[in-house]
Amino acid sequence: MTLNRRHLLSVLAATCLSLSSAHAVERWNMSLEQPDGNYISAVGRDFAADVAKATAGELEIKTHSNSVLFKRPDLKRAVQTGQVQVGDVLISVLGNEDPLFEVDAVPLLARDFDSAWKLWQASRPGIEARLQKQGIKLLYSVPWPPQGIYTKVPVTQMSQFKGMKFRAYNAATSRLVELMGASPTTVNSGDVPQAFGTGLIEAMITSPATGVDAQAWDFSKYYYDVQAFIPKNVTMVNARAFERLPPASQKAVMEAAARAEKKGWDMARAQTSELTQTLAKNGMVVGKTPPAIESELGKIGATMAEDWVKKAGTDGKAVIDQAKR
Repeated sequence: MTLNRRHLLSVLAATCLSLSSAHAVERWNMSLEQPDGNYISAVGRDFAADVAKATAGELEIKTHSNSVLFKRPDLKRAVQTGQVQVGDVLISVLGNEDPLFEVDAVPLLARDFDSAWKLWQASRPGIEARLQKQGIKLLYSVPWPPQGIYTKVPVTQMSQFKGMKFRAYNAATSRLVELMGASPTTVNSGDVPQAFGTGLIEAMITSPATGVDAQAWDFSKYYYDVQAFIPKNVTMVNARAFERLPPASQKAVMEAAARAEKKGWDMARAQTSELTQTLAKNGMVVGKTPPAIESELGKIGATMAEDWVKKAGTDGKAVIDQAKR
């Protein structure tokens, strides 16, 4: 082989290697908390597809639904340590770390989506700052429908909850259940049907989305549309993984996250009525909160808001003051 030909082949090989490096595909995994049919998971899948399109395929995100990679208690740590690059989690379960994480679970503080959005805008900077210190970048939030009460038997008075085994899913709902006079038991959403079936729980406070996911009509009869509060799942990414992306890809991810957040809030608004109707269509008795229970919930909400502000301090008070403007 002549020197010139050898040189040409060497240049071509180097060029191919350079082109290959320039278009190397980055692959991430994304842990989705809910089942495939849940709209929060649908938003996550759409976000992953949006990112692939916006980066021209240079960043691929593979989604894994129904907490198959990491369960709710382990997700944040998994993202923080890079065991998974992206994941979503119910933000209020992190309330034991910092009270600001559970502000959306304070009962009666935000009972409609407009109020919940204002509360999110007020609390987001503080939540972002706290996560950033732990090596996590916040991407977007998706709200659940307002929370209601499921029971096997009809209730009209708060006293009827006394001693009832009642599902809770974070510290705030445990405290709420205690103040209602019931006995809180922590049960993950995927385990709800079995917990009802074995008698571990007799009632729960959760969204119509979880009720539909769990087919609540198989184990409970009554749904009271309390609209106690509107919790959120937040999607987060490992900060180091994000910072390793080229600037253009970082920009594409954050723009896709903004679109996902808008879509998620729009879907929550649209689906709340539909999901509640699904409960009724499957034989559940759907109704408003009985007046006596609504009155007692008002007192409980005031107590829990006061307690939360004491825990959260000046930062917490500033968030609530801003949300109420």
